[in-house]
Amino acid sequence: MSTAGKVIKCKAAVLWEANKPFSIEEVEVAPPKAYEVRVKMVAVGICRTDDHVVSGTIVVPFPVIAGHESAGIVESIGEGVTTVKPGDKVIPLFTPQCGKCRVCKHPEGNFCLKNDLAKPRGTLQDGTTRFMCRGKPVHHFLGISTFSQYTVVDEMSVAKIDAASPLEKVCLIGCGFTTGYGSAVKIAKVTRGSTCAVFGLGGVGLSVIIGCKAAGASRIIAVDVNKDKFAKAKEVGATECINPRDYKKPIQEVIAEMTDGGVDFSFEVVGRLDTTAQRGMRK
Repeated sequence: MSTAGKVIKCKAAVLWEANKPFSIEEVEVAPPKAYEVRVKMVAVGICRTDDHVVSGTIVVPFPVIAGHESAGIVESIGEGVTTVKPGDKVIPLFTPQCGKCRVCKHPEGNFCLKNDLAKPRGTLQDGTTRFMCRGKPVHHFLGISTFSQYTVVDEMSVAKIDAASPLEKVCLIGCGFTTGYGSAVKIAKVTRGSTCAVFGLGGVGLSVIIGCKAAGASRIIAVDVNKDKFAKAKEVGATECINPRDYKKPIQEVIAEMTDGGVDFSFEVVGRLDTTAQRGMRK
């Protein structure tokens, strides 16, 4: 039976207030309005940004359905939608691409002015929500809210992907992979033959390594206190792996000695002030 045009009842992880656990609830997901898309979530990642919502570091209106790293299948579309159709595999975009604002028109711009991160409203572009729980409206997170079995997004917040894409893998493109890979290729613009250091070998750090390798870096030094991460780091492109706990001197001094004065590009992918200060860059 088709669900197009109907309210869908499904499970979602609702955060009723900060510093409280997620609550698995039955929610009602309204049909998409004009220029909106309803998506069935298939694979979802958990990102540190979602934890920032829980802790209140990122201030959003409550209650809210978080989540922003995912891949799914279009269930139905609203009037006027032309870029996707029911059955398409898609990745929701936590930063929309309206294609019309000054940022979208800039060749290096990627923070569309219609984003919901700078000043979170917790709604879709029309200022309303598509979620209800216990008779109350529930806010969206970054316009996509992927911690729900079904979600509704604006058309500008979804990208069609290849039908053969394995959703459990490409969901990482929604945030983690592009953050790391893009920082190396698009932001730092790593040069061929250069030497790079990557502090932190989680999903984003590994993606940085992949980006450095793709850009042609000849030496990629991976840094982490967890040696169990070294094998994967080398698999994706790291040439050396070092653990700061193995040395008596500050790790930036170790790297400077290893590289005749320091690296060309350094990436802090831990999120700590002390590692940001210990990057091992050339002076």
